[in-house]
Parts: sequence; C-alpha cells; structure tokens
Amino acid sequence: MLSTTAVSHHIDPLELAQAQQLVNSISSSFETKVVGQARLRETLLISLMTGGHVLLESVPGLAKTTAAQTLADSISALFHRIQCTPDLLPSDIVGTQIYDAAQGSFVTQLGPVHANIVLLDEINRSSAKTQSAMLEAMQERQTTIGGQVHPLPSPFMVMATQNPIEQEGTYQLPEAQMDRFMLKDVLDYPSPVEEAEIIRRIDAGVFLAEATPSAVASLDQVRTLQAAVKKVYLDPSLVNYIVGLVYVTRHAGAYIDPAMAGLIEFGASPRASIAFTQAARALALLHGRDHVIPEDVKSLADRVLRHRLILGFEAVAQNIRVEKVIAAIVDSVQTP
Repeated sequence: MLSTTAVSHHIDPLELAQAQQLVNSISSSFETKVVGQARLRETLLISLMTGGHVLLESVPGLAKTTAAQTLADSISALFHRIQCTPDLLPSDIVGTQIYDAAQGSFVTQLGPVHANIVLLDEINRSSAKTQSAMLEAMQERQTTIGGQVHPLPSPFMVMATQNPIEQEGTYQLPEAQMDRFMLKDVLDYPSPVEEAEIIRRIDAGVFLAEATPSAVASLDQVRTLQAAVKKVYLDPSLVNYIVGLVYVTRHAGAYIDPAMAGLIEFGASPRASIAFTQAARALALLHGRDHVIPEDVKSLADRVLRHRLILGFEAVAQNIRVEKVIAAIVDSVQTP
C-alpha cells in the first residue's frame, strides 16, 4: 500500500516574514551586479524557489551569465557554465569514465552539470544528441554514467540561453526538451539610464572578481524557501482558471478568433498547468502574500506558454508573435 504525505497549504506569518526577508536579501545581492533586468531577477527567483528551469532568449551582452553567477554567489551555490558548440558531446556535460592506470580500473569523472546552478550558454548550438543528454538531468535530477546513477545536488537549476539572431550552425530544440523548461523569458536592451549605470559600475570595479559580494543565504535556507512555496494557498477556482487557460490552447477554435486559432498547431501539455501552479505560488511569496491571486497567473502567461504553443508557418508569414496569441487566449477565459 502506497502512502503519500499531503502538503499543508498554509504558511504561518512568521514563516512568511522569514521567507520575505530571505527573498529581499537575495534580490538586493543580485542588484549589486545586475543593473535593471527586474523581470529577469523575478524569473530566476521563481525558478530557484520552485526548482524549475529557465530558457532565456536575447541577443548577447544582456548580463545573462552575470545574472546566473551573481545568483549562485548570493546563495553559496556551486555554479558551472557550459558553452554549447556543435562538437560538444554528451559526456562533456554529464561526465564519463576514465581509466586509472595506477588503480587498474575505471573511475567516474562527473561533468559540469553536477552543480546547483548550471548555465547552458547558446543551447541551440549543441547537437540534438547533446541536448538530449540534459533531459535526464532536468527531469530526473540525476545522470547515468557507466550504468551507475549519480544524483544531482539540491537545489538544482538549469538556465539555458539562445541567441535569436544568428541561426547559422544552430539546432532547433525539440518540443520535448522545451517542455522541460518551466519558464521562457525574452530579454530586452537596457534603458539609457541603466546602460549609463552599467558603465559607472565598471569604472568603479564592481564587476571585478575580487568584488564578489558575500553570500546572503545558504543552500539549506534555499531548500527551506522551496518548502515554504509549496505552502502558499492556491484557491480551487484559480486551479480551474489555470486549467482553463491551458485547455483553450488545445481547443482555441471554440474560444478565440478562428483566424488566430488557426495559427496554433499544438497546444500546451499538462506541464504548463503544473508550471502555472508552482510559479504562481512562488510569485505570490515574492510579493509577500500567503495566497495566489489571478494577477499572478496572468503575469506568468507569456513565460509559461510562449515555448509551449507551437505555431504554424502562417504565423511566421504574417509576422504574428506568439505573445499576441497568448493575449487572446487569456482574454477568452473569465477571471475568477
């Protein structure tokens, strides 16, 4: 007989205050090196608090690597960066067995994916075989080397990036892998004020290695924060709202303009509903609330759905962005 342990969806005021203080400390540490990018900070914190993974799309030079490194530094986490190239092998990521002549046997050498925060830079430059090597790590939180299973550290988070401009020598990510990312965010250029601040901080030496700020949280505290997220209350009406949004992506013809619905080839999987519920709880906690409100769900719609809605070639021909389709879907579902 299987036994399950129910999660109490109630967070007491003291626990809520402690979680809010911890989140504020991590955010402040993040802002010491990353100028602006409030949306990126929020997305990364949601990912950290839920144990999810993030796919970031932007042109080079928008502080994605700095953001990942700064977040890792702020929580005493082990950080590894993997530069994806066409000749990258699966063993370069997960690890391999090497022969030790002194011992006369093979020993396991773990790859860079065995870290708390892993940055996969330009993931679409690696081959499909190499991309598939990440599926086990992202979904099962483990790697298999030489028939032996090696658990990944906790917390574990993958932050992958892709460049939307230069597509020569890239490999499109398969839908199965895209679905493993909880959120996908698209970064924009900084404002002139923010860009001037970046230059001032460079001149002040903020980005030098020796200027790394001290950690403001431990990995144990992060795990406690993840446990607190699960206690945030999500009303059944909001669960129905989330399921309704995802349902419309699969049956759009009955709910939105037929011309717009015709652009959708495939809707979102149940992973989208799961991502909505987990991310909405984390977002509520970020805002100091012990419960989710409809605005939490709405603000996450683009990040949860933009990589899960598969649009046909007509959308490309008509230059219709996926965010426009998502907005029509959100408008079609009544807010509880």
